[in-house]
Amino acid sequence: MPQFTIKKVVQCSGVGLHSGKMVDLTLRPAEVDSGINFFINSAQGDRRIALAPDRVVATGLATTIGTDGASISTVEHLLATVRGLGIDNLRIETKGSELPIMDGSAAPFVLLFKNAGIKAQPAQRRVWRVKKAFSHAQGDKFIQAEPYAGFQVDYSIDFAHPLIGTQRLCLDLDREGFNQVAKARTFGFLREVEALYARGLALGGSLDNSVVLDEHGVVNPEGLRCPDEFVRHKILDFIGDMAMLDLPLQGKFTVRCSGHALNNQFLRLLYENRAIYLERAELAEKERTHAPAQRRRALHLPRPLEHRVPA
Repeated sequence: MPQFTIKKVVQCSGVGLHSGKMVDLTLRPAEVDSGINFFINSAQGDRRIALAPDRVVATGLATTIGTDGASISTVEHLLATVRGLGIDNLRIETKGSELPIMDGSAAPFVLLFKNAGIKAQPAQRRVWRVKKAFSHAQGDKFIQAEPYAGFQVDYSIDFAHPLIGTQRLCLDLDREGFNQVAKARTFGFLREVEALYARGLALGGSLDNSVVLDEHGVVNPEGLRCPDEFVRHKILDFIGDMAMLDLPLQGKFTVRCSGHALNNQFLRLLYENRAIYLERAELAEKERTHAPAQRRRALHLPRPLEHRVPA
């Protein structure tokens, strides 16, 4: 299977979840074998951040990557879209300290890629493939990886809330497709909002970009997009956090109650011991059920959303 990039430059702007400020995002095509790279516009010029597990510098409420004093937060939804649509090479330019939260899901980013178009490149796709079982646990939370020619995740969550409780979903990214999780929004609890505000976080959060729960149910007037939107969003985050490698990752992952911190700990340990647990492989056409173009056509997404700074 060939590598893929986008056909043309696309741009968008939106509010940052934590800063509450408007931020600009530009996606540009990139050459073969260049991978996924962030370029942060700063007073010292553009700072490049290539993907690697140790580029993650913070995991509180979102995944933040950084290097040489420059950082960018809330990258997981965009990176999940990149991996979900099979993009190998991309230049991501940003002005601001975080990516726009959009509607709290990956659906607006999918629309952005649809506008950009996706094209094949004259080079073979390469991946990191799990070749030996590996696991990492923290209390009752754990992630286990097994060899698998694709990306499959079996994810379980357990929240002491009447609307969530225990939810489980098994997804094969190539067979069921990214559309199964793309529209699932980030979620949080009303009781935590004041504490987040006091810490200078979630200043851009609103019912337009988050599912908010009180003690009994969902505060958002429109309700949920699907009953298990919570576990679907956790899978979305997991896909994005596993995208923090120079090449796409393949394997079967069993996950219980993980979050950004444990996701990154797991990926760091897996990569540090890659001589034992990972192998580089060229991806044959027969190993993919859906090419990127087929995946895009399978997505049933809402019309483009208006993104505004909450009052």
